[in-house]
Amino acid sequence: MASPELTLIVAATRSMGIGFQGTMPWKGLKREMQYFARVTTRVPASSSQTPQNAVIMGRKTWDSIPPKFRPLKNRLNIVITRSAPANPPSPPSGSEIRVPSVEAALRYAQEANSSGGRVFVMGGAQIYEAALRHPAAKRVLLTSIDAEFECDTVFPLMLTGDEVDGWKKRSREELQEWTGEEVDEGGQEEAGIKYEFQMWERSE
Repeated sequence: MASPELTLIVAATRSMGIGFQGTMPWKGLKREMQYFARVTTRVPASSSQTPQNAVIMGRKTWDSIPPKFRPLKNRLNIVITRSAPANPPSPPSGSEIRVPSVEAALRYAQEANSSGGRVFVMGGAQIYEAALRHPAAKRVLLTSIDAEFECDTVFPLMLTGDEVDGWKKRSREELQEWTGEEVDEGGQEEAGIKYEFQMWERSE
């Protein structure tokens, strides 16, 4: 069975900053967070059964989610941590699974989601970097924030313009079709911050 496609989902500043001291550097982007929740929860209409999408994240990203929102509901939560066993037991329902690597996370998502759910990678920087090196990495859903904030963590790929390093920015129509979301032309503004939803796909 082939690896499921990997979709990285990230919000980043103009210079691809994604975090500061373990949290998001910006505040108040509620509609952006709602978009993230809908996109990572919605399953492909073509699925024959009732699959569940998987969200893969590092332990620090997991720890940064307020406890009352963990695990992210209606999604298979896979947390990558070095202390996890190589062959983790199945967790109780409504709990996260812990694995030692991106490869192990993909394997687990594949076994759990044979009915066709999507697999998302949601950070942090080291997990994004490992995912981008994986041949299954197919697209990046980027919230491009048209501002700069103090950041100590950056996304490992500089996504600017229309094409970069074997990645190509897709049209708004293609983004809408893949995500099932209506997206404003030219972006939107919230809490005084302008941002735009984008989709990039590997062009190699």
